[in-house]
Amino acid sequence: MAKKSGLGDNLYVAGYDLSGDIQQLGNVGGGPNPLPFTGINKSAFERKGGLLDGRLQMTTFFNPGTDAAHPRLALLPRDDVIMGYYRGTALGDASANIVAKQVNYDGSRGDDGSFTFAVEAQSNGYSVEWGKSLTAGQRTDGSATNGSSVDFGTGSTAHGLQAYLHVFAFTGTSVTVKLQESSDDGAGDAWADVTGGAFAAATGVTSQRIATAAGQTVERYLRVATTGTFTNAVFAVSVIRNDVAVTF
Repeated sequence: MAKKSGLGDNLYVAGYDLSGDIQQLGNVGGGPNPLPFTGINKSAFERKGGLLDGRLQMTTFFNPGTDAAHPRLALLPRDDVIMGYYRGTALGDASANIVAKQVNYDGSRGDDGSFTFAVEAQSNGYSVEWGKSLTAGQRTDGSATNGSSVDFGTGSTAHGLQAYLHVFAFTGTSVTVKLQESSDDGAGDAWADVTGGAFAAATGVTSQRIATAAGQTVERYLRVATTGTFTNAVFAVSVIRNDVAVTF
């Protein structure tokens, strides 16, 4: 695959698209804290993985408009916030997700007249989870729809998956967003619902994280389907199919 820049990215926070208010991302990272296990008979460090951690840092512009960066980020909620960084908005593009505590909203007014804010979100219970976008950025459904598929390659895996949902706008009674799988893109193996792969029915702006059983088999192709009674549902989905066993 060809190298890519960071042009045309999106940043979602708890069901709100703040992409146009983000100047830059400082750190989208995480992983296990390395613990030293070095014996006195060694000439180099030995380490084992400790607690998982993750963070997402950003610099935002001051935008006090409705549902823009300032009214969303200035809240500094005590509860968890789900954030999603979409590296491009094509189907299957990379996307990073985090369940986190937003720990600051620090303003800085430059002598050139600029006014920006430093924001950091620190993971809570999970690390940063990199996956693939099962929607091309934001997807709009006007009724129950079967979306296009994404090829995750290498056949099936046996370590389950995690998935993230952001619902940006909704009109109707409710919409259920769910994952479906097939081993051959539906050619001979009919599409079937992923066990444990349905988000809770949404009735408005929301964000969610779900996870299947850790040892569950997940097929090569995945897609997003919607059901329910609605006339407008705007949402984005990112999926992490685990190639190795994952423990949180």
